[in-house]
Amino acid sequence: MLLDTFQILASAPVEAGGDEGAVGEILRKFHVSWPSFIAQWVNFIIICLLLKKFAYAPVLKILDTRRNRIAEGEAKMEEIQKKLDESEQEKAALLEKANADAKRMISEAKQSATALGEQKAQEAVAQAQTILNKAQEAARAERAALATELKQEFGRLVVATTCQVTGKELNASDQKRINEEAVSSIN
Repeated sequence: MLLDTFQILASAPVEAGGDEGAVGEILRKFHVSWPSFIAQWVNFIIICLLLKKFAYAPVLKILDTRRNRIAEGEAKMEEIQKKLDESEQEKAALLEKANADAKRMISEAKQSATALGEQKAQEAVAQAQTILNKAQEAARAERAALATELKQEFGRLVVATTCQVTGKELNASDQKRINEEAVSSIN
């Protein structure tokens, strides 16, 4: 409606004359009619009020809601960032503690391995000593057995030699007596 009025005013012919002054001349040039002008102003005010109530108010309400949501989102994002920083610090502390525990466990394992190695070495020395003692005992036993066998063989040889020298057959008691005398002379 307003656009139609401007088109009409722009296409209207210019009329010369009149003492009404500059304002009157402009109003006459643009063919301004006071009743139409006032009606247009009333229409303009009604449209502004309707737009304010039905268009601007809901849009402003939506914008305000969005502004609040954005502010809440930023607050939540700051809170999340704060929690993330805290969790990063906790993670760093846990990693540091885990590294310390791992180093401690490695140190304990090294000490345990050293102690175990020493213990095994001592056990090996003890086993070697036991084996050596057993070997010495076996050697003693074998020496004693050989000595006994040697004494018996020596006694038998003495008896055999005595029998040949004397030319007589010795009985068991004579052989026993000669064996004992020969063995006692060896010891």
